Amino acid sequence: MNLLLISNSTNAGEEYLKYPIAEIGRFLAGVKEIVFIPYAAVTFSYLEYERKVQARFDEIGIRVRSVHRSPDPRKMIRHAEAICVGGGNTFALAKKMQEQRLMGAILSRIKAGIPYVGWSAGSNVACPTICTTNDMPIVEPQSFAAIGAVKFQINPHYLDANPAGHAGETREQRIAEYIEANSRRYVVGLREGCMLYCHDGRIDLIGSRPMRIFKKGIEPFEVKAGDDLSFLK
Repeated sequence: MNLLLISNSTNAGEEYLKYPIAEIGRFLAGVKEIVFIPYAAVTFSYLEYERKVQARFDEIGIRVRSVHRSPDPRKMIRHAEAICVGGGNTFALAKKMQEQRLMGAILSRIKAGIPYVGWSAGSNVACPTICTTNDMPIVEPQSFAAIGAVKFQINPHYLDANPAGHAGETREQRIAEYIEANSRRYVVGLREGCMLYCHDGRIDLIGSRPMRIFKKGIEPFEVKAGDDLSFLK
């Protein structure tokens, strides 16, 4: 499998996809065209989303073709040179992907070795389920099941902070609830500006910030770029 799973599209104060585009370019070296899944977009159109991603991918010389343009999105996936899934609302994304039976089609192509890039919701759907998303369930998908390209769960945009005066759960407390109910599953808290590169049987953390690891029965701990992540496989 050949995956680049990115926490967030945009760092504070930067342009859209600016910080990860060089890494995406290295990851997609030799790719001329990528099939894009825009279904996490809610407050703007799929066409706008395609244009927004294309504007950045122009910098790395890759054409972006969105599945919303096709009467047969699964056929596009079957013939894709590479696949990209954008961020937004994970529930809206999963619902549309399930309706079009794209989850299994994408997993088959990933297993065949074609590159997959996802950020935020696009990273969530690479996991076994979408249960560790931060998003509000604005629509109801058929199930929480996702692509299952990796065996662990990702919590993108992971935050340690608990704002002053806030009495609700922290991100860590919510993940603790998940691992209590799903004792066999690791959850990785992927902080902004970071990504996971899964390739050749390896998992590598890319970025200057550590990643927080959660599993039932284990005290949460931090890993940094260069650490051995083989326990996640």
